[in-house]
Amino acid sequence: MERTVSEVSRLAGVSVRTLRHYDAIGLLPPGRVATNGYRYYGRPELLRLQRILLLRELGVPLPSIARILDEQDDEVTALQGHREQLLQERKRLDVMLGAIERTIAGLSGDDTVTDDEFFSGLSEARARLREDLAERFGEATAEGFEKAVRETDGWTREDYERLGDEGRRLLLRMAASRDRGVRPDSPEGFELIEQHHQGVLELWPATPSSYYALGDLLVENADQRAIIEMVDRDLPEWLAAGVRAYAVQRLGFCPNTEETV
Repeated sequence: MERTVSEVSRLAGVSVRTLRHYDAIGLLPPGRVATNGYRYYGRPELLRLQRILLLRELGVPLPSIARILDEQDDEVTALQGHREQLLQERKRLDVMLGAIERTIAGLSGDDTVTDDEFFSGLSEARARLREDLAERFGEATAEGFEKAVRETDGWTREDYERLGDEGRRLLLRMAASRDRGVRPDSPEGFELIEQHHQGVLELWPATPSSYYALGDLLVENADQRAIIEMVDRDLPEWLAAGVRAYAVQRLGFCPNTEETV
């Protein structure tokens, strides 16, 4: 059975934008492309996507994933290798989870988190975010993020906690609006998204294009999603939809008009 790109997106929990990128770099071409330009994926492509997502969860870079998949023809052997990688990844994730929890606790003003633990967790979270930005937007964006980070070198823990408090208050207002049924692309929703956009610009010179793509990062990046879910588990998707809509309607970004069905 063949599936369209939007069906695969829903099934796999990845964005259409990501699937297009995988196609563009030759990592996951569709099974066929119809005369109208629509992409269709069959069972072999879905199995390959499953392995790609597994390796991405393990932190394997996309160029390495392509090489690994091209070298492994035996599905059983490949899965056994992935199983061993998962066991190793479990250990790494336990360490990373502890760092994330310490960072969240520190930004929340938890006095039981020492300064060393706070800044260690912050540094590790930044490194992960920098890697994610480089993969999504390229090295230029990642370097822009690094430059923005350097401008906060003199910040104290209290400065970061103040910023965290401001961010949480905005997220709480968004959560309250979502609970009342406010759409993220409504005038009321855009008032909140505008504040989010201004907050992003204070720390990162996001272009309309990269702000639009930030919508994917908010739901797919574990650190960013965890921070938002601390306020409301259903808020990441609402905020992501608002970010994309704001980029198009207020910032003038024109997304790719290629098919999304």
